[in-house]
Amino acid sequence: ISICRDLPNIEVITFSVNHISDLEPLSRCQNLSELYLRKNNIVSLNELFHLKGLPRLRVLWLAENPCCGQDPHRYRMTVLRNLPGLQKLDNQAVTEEELSQALVDGVEITAPPAQGNVENGWAESLESSTAGSTAEPGSQLLSSSLEETNKIQEEFAMKVVPRDKYCSFSPRETDCSRKKRNNVLNAILLLMKELDAEGLEIVQQTVARRLQAFQKKELQEE
Repeated sequence: ISICRDLPNIEVITFSVNHISDLEPLSRCQNLSELYLRKNNIVSLNELFHLKGLPRLRVLWLAENPCCGQDPHRYRMTVLRNLPGLQKLDNQAVTEEELSQALVDGVEITAPPAQGNVENGWAESLESSTAGSTAEPGSQLLSSSLEETNKIQEEFAMKVVPRDKYCSFSPRETDCSRKKRNNVLNAILLLMKELDAEGLEIVQQTVARRLQAFQKKELQEE
């Protein structure tokens, strides 16, 4: 995710179901308002240190990472103590009562994690996290990706992708292939926000040529 260092104006990022462990590249995304990091390899909550300087961050989805540990209350309170500007955490609205309680029950994070550091009592092993990710049913993975992709498309006032269209993969296509296609689509939509009018026109022309090529191929096959 090092590319994020060069995207200071990006507003929505979805990196769910990957192998991300370091959030430092996100520290320069000063306009970031929504961040989706579900099911990654974030081992230490000290990684939140890199998000504390993002003034517009309002939505964070961090669930199902090793850093969530075995104590959901302590985890939530620590996140809210360090990111009190959040309005939604793990798809659950943040209340004023929680923000007040976080000052008592949450742990203040004052430094990024040392390399290879895992807080005792906070994280499960990376092996169990990886096993949990690979065990996720393909339909659940696809549903989550579709939800996040459509959310990004709504940012561009684009037509959302119908579920039957989005899931039209070959029976032999693996979950890995689906995930790769979904991630490429998400990345393209996010990067489009960084383009000016000239850049968008180039993208439009390229897409038009690609569509014409596909349509021509389909007619030949018929």
